[in-house]
Amino acid sequence: MRKVFKRRRREEPPATAEKAAQSEKAVEEPRSRPSGPWDSGEPYPERERVDLGGLRLPIDSGFEVQLNLSGDRIVGAVVMVEDSALQVHAFAAPRRSGIWDEVRTDLAEGVRAAGGTVEEREGPFGVELFARIPAEGAQEPQPVRYIGVDGPRWFLRAVVSGRAVVDEEVAAVLEGVVGDIVVVRGDEPMAPKESIELRLPPEARQAAEQQAAEQEVPDLNPFERGPEIAEIR
Repeated sequence: MRKVFKRRRREEPPATAEKAAQSEKAVEEPRSRPSGPWDSGEPYPERERVDLGGLRLPIDSGFEVQLNLSGDRIVGAVVMVEDSALQVHAFAAPRRSGIWDEVRTDLAEGVRAAGGTVEEREGPFGVELFARIPAEGAQEPQPVRYIGVDGPRWFLRAVVSGRAVVDEEVAAVLEGVVGDIVVVRGDEPMAPKESIELRLPPEARQAAEQQAAEQEVPDLNPFERGPEIAEIR
């Protein structure tokens, strides 16, 4: 059980106290913005989205959605469009500060440690990372974009790979997906950088349960790679 200790606020002059209260109110109240990613507690435009619990992911014709698993938990999603991929993960974050600056530094160090190169660029969602990472079986390093968005008590990380990294037209499609994601943080206490767990949408969960019931499962070989990704079309 995690115990939370709060420091009592000292008495402040009326002007200071009023300013602090206004600041807290501004953080907690949802604000209307021209584009997302959106928080589930603020107004956002209606469109077709897959309900993954912690994420509501916009979908369109030609999209293929795959889910990333960590053990038995669904922790991320991948949107495949032609020769491009958009991988998205949502994490918990502190109420009054973002974590993209810290995450960006860690990502850059990881890319350099892997023998790649990385630089900061200004993108449609603010500062992002453009990296070239050595890939097994590839003659040249593969280009990758890392996008980060700080929200109210959450952080969204998006990774763009494939043709969309160098093709502006395809990139715009995947950027549109990022800009229309709805993050459902929930009210439960979570440590900063803890993954916001996702779940299968009801129709996919029902299909998976039916398929499991119909199949007779033999003894499993612990060294044989099993299913890792659930697909939604």
